[in-house]
Amino acid sequence: MRKENRHPAADAVGQMQALLQEIRACRICEAHLALGPNPVLSAHPEARVMIVGQAPGTRVHRSGIPWNDPSGDRLREWLGVDKEPFYDPRRFAIVPMGFCYPGKGKSGDLPPRRECAPQWHPPLLSLMPGLELVLLVGQYAQQHYLENRRENLTATVQAWQDYLPDYLPLPHPSPRNIAWFKNNPWFEAAVLPYLRERIAEVAR
Repeated sequence: MRKENRHPAADAVGQMQALLQEIRACRICEAHLALGPNPVLSAHPEARVMIVGQAPGTRVHRSGIPWNDPSGDRLREWLGVDKEPFYDPRRFAIVPMGFCYPGKGKSGDLPPRRECAPQWHPPLLSLMPGLELVLLVGQYAQQHYLENRRENLTATVQAWQDYLPDYLPLPHPSPRNIAWFKNNPWFEAAVLPYLRERIAEVAR
């Protein structure tokens, strides 16, 4: 990823708006969605950071606002930003692996639908040439984007420096992962300071 002009041509903005409209009208996996389709994402040609998470939960599905939940609060704390810059698509593109709430499984939400990322990530990325950092939040994003990921999420996040400068793997900031955070203090000690410094640099 290379740093490009921060002010893309008007046609790039128009193309992105048209693509987002097309994505928000997507019905590819409608038959598999318990609450129906409601694609939630945010992107702009000027974006410098892309956040790739899993899929919306029920709260985000209802509000249509990405990361509008306790996981989002923790993620913003990790980044060192508040809601105003976080929701500025010129700074942060928010492009999950699955754009719609996938439904409830036996132990939490189901995995993101597999149709979304292959269908929509490539055209979105093609319209964001200035991306400097992609945050891969959780195992599904890491499995999709990292060819040389490690045997599990913990090992992949521990090897975070191997994926720089383009990618930074992160655990999911869900409250369900409190035990992981306690068992892996190196994450807060080493990864988060780098993350905040890099965000302050590229998402200003």
